[in-house]
Amino acid sequence: MRMTRTADMDRKAEIGAAFGAAAARYDASAAVQRDVAMHLAAMAARERLPQHAQILEIGCGTGLLTQEIRLRWPRATLIATDLAPDMLTVADRRGAASQLLAMDGEEPAFEGRWFDLILSSLAFQWFDDMGAAIARLHALLRPGASLYFATMGAESFASWRAAHERCGLSAGITDYPTLAALQALLAPYADAFACDEHHALPERGGAALIRHFRGIGAQLPRDGYRPLGPAALRRVIGAFDEAGGETSYHVLYGRITHAG
Repeated sequence: MRMTRTADMDRKAEIGAAFGAAAARYDASAAVQRDVAMHLAAMAARERLPQHAQILEIGCGTGLLTQEIRLRWPRATLIATDLAPDMLTVADRRGAASQLLAMDGEEPAFEGRWFDLILSSLAFQWFDDMGAAIARLHALLRPGASLYFATMGAESFASWRAAHERCGLSAGITDYPTLAALQALLAPYADAFACDEHHALPERGGAALIRHFRGIGAQLPRDGYRPLGPAALRRVIGAFDEAGGETSYHVLYGRITHAG
């Protein structure tokens, strides 16, 4: 198994801790996450799986996608994984998974062609190397099986980024890939597909956006970013609110199939 650098491991620990701390309140702030999970599950529902299929979920969080998977494949063996054990505790209450496993989805704890389907909703954006992670997950697919995933796209929170720029500042949000970049990443696979959608955030205003990030545990800024002080943050919130205070998630959806 590949070993990551200590700095990468520390970053993953920070990510896991942030999401774990938000586990109990996550669902109250996760309207977009719920919509994306439902859309991804509907995309994957076209797959014709064996009755007792083996399914793997990466980054299950509190189980929003897990529940959708179970509804569609009630007899499958469903292994749901997440970096944050506290998220798994909440997911366990839904009772949708056959097994819950604390695992870094970028370093899957499996070898060989185990799975008839792998799914992941809004977790890949936290990977250090998305391309390498997709290759590892592809190697776990049985011939003819597919990986479906949703991840963050480059246009996410564009109006929030623009408010920072108007104040002469930069936002702490990660630089996510464009749809074209994802398509290029998937191009080496014989059977691949990618598309995108915008999901509007129901909350309006800068203060509400910050509460949203904290509510889902996604407040951790990009690596190396120095958070703004209170005065600078108030200026950004003001600029954002003056422009309408609305923003959206840009979500990239991808699918690759193991050609066999």
